[in-house]
Amino acid sequence: MAVSEEKKKEMQDPRTQAIASTIRVVPNFPKPGIMFQDITTLLLNPPVFKDTIDLFVERYTGKGISVVAGVEARGFIFGPPIALAIGAKFIPLRKPNKLPGEVMSKEYELEYGADCLEMHVGAVQPGERALVVDDLVATGGTLCAAIVLLERAGAEVVECACVIELPELKGRERLNGKPLYILVESHS
Repeated sequence: MAVSEEKKKEMQDPRTQAIASTIRVVPNFPKPGIMFQDITTLLLNPPVFKDTIDLFVERYTGKGISVVAGVEARGFIFGPPIALAIGAKFIPLRKPNKLPGEVMSKEYELEYGADCLEMHVGAVQPGERALVVDDLVATGGTLCAAIVLLERAGAEVVECACVIELPELKGRERLNGKPLYILVESHS
């Protein structure tokens, strides 16, 4: 597969190399066989954390995105500063029974189990352009659930953005053609 000039430029950006170097891999967490990608070590390095946010902001500024939807819990770390910087509202996509009021929900499969996402009814208006943000894409189940919720509310999901992709788990293929922007790939 040919790599686009834009992707080559991104891969050569020293910021992405610094981001990759700050992510800690924790074997056998949360269960045996999982190589957990720990972004808390990235968060402990303010310049690299800022670069992470800046790379997303540079990509999404001026793209007409009015909604940044962050997936619980680590999407809550990256989503709000991106939303503020590009002038969009932030919508939390939460685990069950965490949001008061009327919610929409979508169950989905994870790399190591099943879960459910919920979003407030009325948080998104039909026709709004949305960006889904999370820390990592593995099997793609979480991002697919987020896309379903937003589209059910009438939003146009422009793209999904993650810090890390585990390409061997083929999550990108499950996104039904939705663009996925990632900063670093991890191979375990």
